[in-house]
Amino acid sequence: MQEKQTPKITELSSGKPSKKLDLSMPVQYVKGVGPARAKVFARLGVHTLGDLLEYFPREWNFVPEPTKISQIRPDENVTIIGIIESVEYQTYRTPPIFEASVADDTGVCRIIWFHGGFLRDLLSAGQAIKVSGKVSTYKGQLQLTNPKYKLIEEDYLESSRRFEPAVYPASGTLSSGQIKKIIEPILSELTGLVEELYPPEADRKVNLIGRRQAFEWIHSPPDEENLARAKRRLKYDELFLMQLGLAVRKYKMHNLSLAVPMQCDERIDKKIRKRFPFLLTEDQDNVIAEIVQDMANSKPMNRLLQGDVGSGKTVVALYAALLAIAKKTQVAIMAPTEILAEQHFISIERYLRNSEVKRLLLTGGITGRKRDALMKQIRTSRVDIVVGTIAILHHDVRFSKLGLVVIDEQHKFGVHQRAKLRKDTTPHCLVMTATPIPRTLAMTAFGDLDVSIIKHPPPGRGKVVTRLVEPYNRAKAYEFIREHLKAGKQAYFVFPRISGDEDEKAHLKAAIDGYKFLQSSVFPEFSVELLHGQMSSQKKQAIMADFRRNKIKVLVSTIVVEVGLDVPNATIMVIEAAENFGLAQLHQLRGRISRGQDKAYCFLFGHATGVEGRNQTAKKRLEIMTRSNDGFEIAEHDLRMRGPGELFSTRQHGLPDLKIANIVDDFELLVMARKNAFELVNQDPTLSAANHKNIRSALLQKFGRTLGLADIA
Repeated sequence: MQEKQTPKITELSSGKPSKKLDLSMPVQYVKGVGPARAKVFARLGVHTLGDLLEYFPREWNFVPEPTKISQIRPDENVTIIGIIESVEYQTYRTPPIFEASVADDTGVCRIIWFHGGFLRDLLSAGQAIKVSGKVSTYKGQLQLTNPKYKLIEEDYLESSRRFEPAVYPASGTLSSGQIKKIIEPILSELTGLVEELYPPEADRKVNLIGRRQAFEWIHSPPDEENLARAKRRLKYDELFLMQLGLAVRKYKMHNLSLAVPMQCDERIDKKIRKRFPFLLTEDQDNVIAEIVQDMANSKPMNRLLQGDVGSGKTVVALYAALLAIAKKTQVAIMAPTEILAEQHFISIERYLRNSEVKRLLLTGGITGRKRDALMKQIRTSRVDIVVGTIAILHHDVRFSKLGLVVIDEQHKFGVHQRAKLRKDTTPHCLVMTATPIPRTLAMTAFGDLDVSIIKHPPPGRGKVVTRLVEPYNRAKAYEFIREHLKAGKQAYFVFPRISGDEDEKAHLKAAIDGYKFLQSSVFPEFSVELLHGQMSSQKKQAIMADFRRNKIKVLVSTIVVEVGLDVPNATIMVIEAAENFGLAQLHQLRGRISRGQDKAYCFLFGHATGVEGRNQTAKKRLEIMTRSNDGFEIAEHDLRMRGPGELFSTRQHGLPDLKIANIVDDFELLVMARKNAFELVNQDPTLSAANHKNIRSALLQKFGRTLGLADIA
């Protein structure tokens, strides 16, 4: 079948663009692209002209205006334009040097590039060149060392045009220069297609330049000041549209669906609190008050409960669950792993012993007739609380009257998975996480949720001492641990992966090899056991039960113990290859040993390639753990060091990819964009007003699918 012919964009006039031209046109039809390069662009995320316009440079290089050679002085940053008089590649030098002599009508300047052999086929005598760099002297002669350069036409020798500063993210088969040559001829036509989003008075209110102007200057900035203005405008737009999507999603959840209102009176409150053999903390009481207020409404609760490891979130969740059950509805509690689901179930059993509340644990390992019987109990309301893993989302799980959903470690579930729990009704929803979430992420990844925080742990928890252990101190650490094991305590050893490879150092990072080493060479006199995610459910449960009963002294594991295990007698945590973990994850692991009243110890074992040797950054990261036990402070450090993309996968938590804004560096813009976006949705929830048409269109195009906004289209 013959391919349909589409006119090349550059065949159109450079004036007003053709009506047929639009930003949804495939990039393939741009002059200089074609089918082969279109595939390369696709791998870079560029499919249409709109994507090409939003393929922003990764850096911008500005250089001074050209200066005559006779006027340059040492230590100045200069640009000169001239003719190459001679070139020489001096291989006998150490390191080898590529040298060129460049002359204008006022003098000659020596230009050198260390390791410049690649220039032999690029630069030759007689070429016109523009060079920019810092002036130095060598044996009394002025020179530029490793400067930027650009070959130019001879007609431009007197030109004062600057270097084009934009540098694009390139691929192996498509260089920054090639991308620039594709974008530059059509830039004015593309920017002419850009719609302004806000009325002029709104732009002035937040001190923004026009959107079209911003796109032009981001690709071809006249100077650094106007580049900064362009970046500010485009960052604001991106953050505003993202926050607008979250605001619309929150409005839909609160106003376009109904939940069962659940009033809590004094009688119910007292009955629930009797189930807990302790007084709740002030933080827990405050959060419960917020939850009770939410659940009293027919608007569905959509609340995020943040609490550091061991802060008592489960008790708060159980309070909400018992309130829902008191109102004759069912409760689903979903956790990402079987270990965590079982831990929740054990906690609930402890508090609800001898109560009339019917509860069951549902995991993927339950099959056949037993599963069919459980499904029937859920369908016919003979079960009040169902605790489970992702198995709860299976199509055959049908609740009779689901009133509350509790989701633990929410960021480990995909957005669409979470939505499935609301398949037949709109229950109240409480999301919990023990991963402390910095304010910036709370406003983005969880921006459509109301946030509650349990900051302080219950009284009586033991202090955790954290130490960074260099390889040469391992023997001392092992001996310290041995003394605690002799005293009846238990220890965790956590490894970043299950098995190693041919690398002789890999065994130090692998749980299976570490288990063999600890069992045979380090603690042969104690019971050492291995736990990891590839084991069967029955074996994992048996090992955890033995560890709780103190039959196992040393538990070697992967991060499967990150959440869920609650063993107060385990007071030692060793984390192998600690530089491979994020700070927030290390903090969660450390939380496994602060469950009792005894003092606990967390040892971060590093390796020569990470902590002791070349990577001093890793060592600095880990030292933060030794100084702070505050999960929120640690999470802020982690966010700044690793960025949001590594803390929460965008695919999992539903946070859209940002092309130019950064939620850490652009926090002030984020706050302003969020305020303005939520105000707009309060005024016009469906964005149907005539002057919001472009905003609505841009929102659906940019984040509609990611944020699940298709139904406002």
